[in-house]
Amino acid sequence: MGENESKSSVEINAIYYALKNGVRLIDTAEMYGEGGAEIIVGEALKKANIKREELFIVSKVYPHNAGRDNLFTSLKKSLSRLGLDYLDMYLLHWRGRVPLRETVECMEEAKKEGLIKDWGVSNFDIDDMKELESIKNGDKCSVNQVLYHLASRGVDFDLASYMLERNIVLMAYCPLAQAGNLGNDILNNSVIKNIAKKHNATSSQIALAFIMSFDKRVPIPKSSSEKHVLENINSQNIILDKEDIELLNKEFPKPNRKMPLDIV
Repeated sequence: MGENESKSSVEINAIYYALKNGVRLIDTAEMYGEGGAEIIVGEALKKANIKREELFIVSKVYPHNAGRDNLFTSLKKSLSRLGLDYLDMYLLHWRGRVPLRETVECMEEAKKEGLIKDWGVSNFDIDDMKELESIKNGDKCSVNQVLYHLASRGVDFDLASYMLERNIVLMAYCPLAQAGNLGNDILNNSVIKNIAKKHNATSSQIALAFIMSFDKRVPIPKSSSEKHVLENINSQNIILDKEDIELLNKEFPKPNRKMPLDIV
């Protein structure tokens, strides 16, 4: 998003349509289109004219900008592109060379200045989270955004439970495995298709409903068409029963050993 100017009107309209149909959480980052995605989101927010207090806007800072020299500059640029006075959530996009202690200090200062409501991280595995927790105010982290879908459940070995115990939200990116052919394999899986038929739903809705069946897990699917926007919204109405969950766990089992964290 925000990488091709010729598609900007389509992208703005897709976000606008989502906002007008009840979506209130929008996730973006300074990396996406080198700020272009934030501009697109900002235009859609302006067009939709939703009350600010009803929105939950998330953006992410590059690791090399996550220190005292650059974080506040990056944050203010993101706010300017989005047309906002503050972010509801600001995430460190992934670990870099800037010490975590310095990043946490900056995040806490940004909170005190009213530039962000809360902060978190992205692409952190359990060792990263433990190190973060050992730092002063590191326990103020409220979100870890990680890749998670039915065919990528490495976080279910230890990371997810660690986060849940600490009330840290797991924000799942690529919940439909959009990055590659794997998404098609999941959506065409016979078990998922049968469950979808049972609920008069689509396969993608079942994949999203599975994630939402867990406490403190929020999927953030991409969608560029009105049809997919509505599918994603309506997935919130699907309640999988015990049999559905058992079938999905059997078809897409949790790992029985530690797996490297998947990142795209």
